[in-house]
Amino acid sequence: MPKGYLLMVLHAHLPFVRHPEHEHFLEERWLFEAITECYLPLLKVFEGLVRDGVPFRLTVTLSPTLLSMLSDPLLQDRYVAHLGRLLELAEREVHRTCGTPFHPVALMYRELFGECYRRYCYHYQRDLIAPFRRLQEAGHLEIITTAATHGYLPLLMLQPQTVRAQIVIAVDTYRRHFGRTPPGFWLPECGYAPGLDDILKEFNLRYFFTDTHGVLFAAHRPRYNVFAPIFAPAGVAAFGRDVESSKQVWSAREGYPGDYDYREFYRDIGFDLDYEYIKPYIHPDGIRIQTGIKYYRITGPTEHKEPYVPEWACNKAAIHAGNFMFNRQHQVRYLAGIMDRPPVVVAPYDAELFGHWWFEGPRWLDFLCRKLAYDQDDLAMITASDYLAMFPCNQKTTPCASSWGNKGYHEVWLCAANDWIWRHLHWAGCRMQELARRHRGADGLLRRALNQAARELLLAQSSDWPFIMATGTAVAYAVRRFKEHIANFLRLDGEIEGGRIDEGFLGWLEHKNNVFPDLNYEVYAGG
Repeated sequence: MPKGYLLMVLHAHLPFVRHPEHEHFLEERWLFEAITECYLPLLKVFEGLVRDGVPFRLTVTLSPTLLSMLSDPLLQDRYVAHLGRLLELAEREVHRTCGTPFHPVALMYRELFGECYRRYCYHYQRDLIAPFRRLQEAGHLEIITTAATHGYLPLLMLQPQTVRAQIVIAVDTYRRHFGRTPPGFWLPECGYAPGLDDILKEFNLRYFFTDTHGVLFAAHRPRYNVFAPIFAPAGVAAFGRDVESSKQVWSAREGYPGDYDYREFYRDIGFDLDYEYIKPYIHPDGIRIQTGIKYYRITGPTEHKEPYVPEWACNKAAIHAGNFMFNRQHQVRYLAGIMDRPPVVVAPYDAELFGHWWFEGPRWLDFLCRKLAYDQDDLAMITASDYLAMFPCNQKTTPCASSWGNKGYHEVWLCAANDWIWRHLHWAGCRMQELARRHRGADGLLRRALNQAARELLLAQSSDWPFIMATGTAVAYAVRRFKEHIANFLRLDGEIEGGRIDEGFLGWLEHKNNVFPDLNYEVYAGG
């Protein structure tokens, strides 16, 4: 038995960004960039490890909204068109950069985008869910779910039935794609509030993850810090994040991604090159955007940047993987001496960090898995289900209300920038429950309208909108999306109560906001 275990979690989630009303909608690029720079590279790493016979165990969250977008034919078609434009731009860049220090990097991008096109269109037949499913069935990944639209559950707990709807729809979506019940649950934003475990228990979800202080500040102090799970009152296990291992990876200032040899995220040819040259590859309205082609390395803290050297970055990824493993080895050696069981180090990250924000992240993960398998014997990769099977007896206590947001509680999702949304969400949640109870067993047009009202409520509840408002990134888009979904809900509510449902408007909403096609509004009716 190893001295300890490493439980790595990659949380893959994006808000539902599907806009059939416009051929080139800017926010759909969030999905396209994530596929190109994160999901396809991660699958390449996982399949390479399998091909080479390298044992590994990782936990991956695939959110219900992400699953819905990955399986949507319209978005699949648009992604293929997006890749086609990237390939054309990369080919032009290969010729433009001849004789410059940027030419090897241009060749790298041409190969990268070409490989993405071949794998997505031919190898995977546009279905990215199937390879994840195969990796789970082969025992390499444990795939879990999260709330249906990543609603911030602690602030929705004012109406537990709306939280229950977020969870039951997530579980149903997972079953539809993976043919089984999810073993565990990623609390959106690691947001925990007492009582959530009761709802998770109802759907046989055996564990969830919290931030460090969610476990450390539990009602009774945990005997093993965050290096063993605790059982919440309902009997669902809570795993707490390890601060040290997390910070080494996600922090751009103190962690690996800020190394000067790594690719600079913010220097993109979409902003650097002549407008007339780059115009066909940015937004049709002339808005300069990230193309994904970046030629510079971080270099240092100033605005001066030097050309990116892929070989240097690759070497650093190997060094940093070794350093991460070295630190975890020493961590578990110490902990094993003071615990009566092997410690588990929980290291959760946003999956999009790997490849999108940190270009070398997938390569780092590849090196890490190989080093863990062959270069040491103190540490083994594990999943939460594996650990609970080996150590089923754990301390029982109530985790502390918490999140992994700034300052550790609910401030990011309830602050001056976004506090106005919650009265609308709570009112709409109450109203949806009333509609569901009053119209149990509806069919035909009325049932369609009730289902779509539930979809609009769910989409309005996404934690992404208040997060964006609080961080000040794409605020106008987040505000517009929230208001649109609430307005759609209000109109449907009025039409349902007035007995005058506009089938044309309803049909448009069903086409535009087509998330969760199997949704049953009666989940809001309760028992």
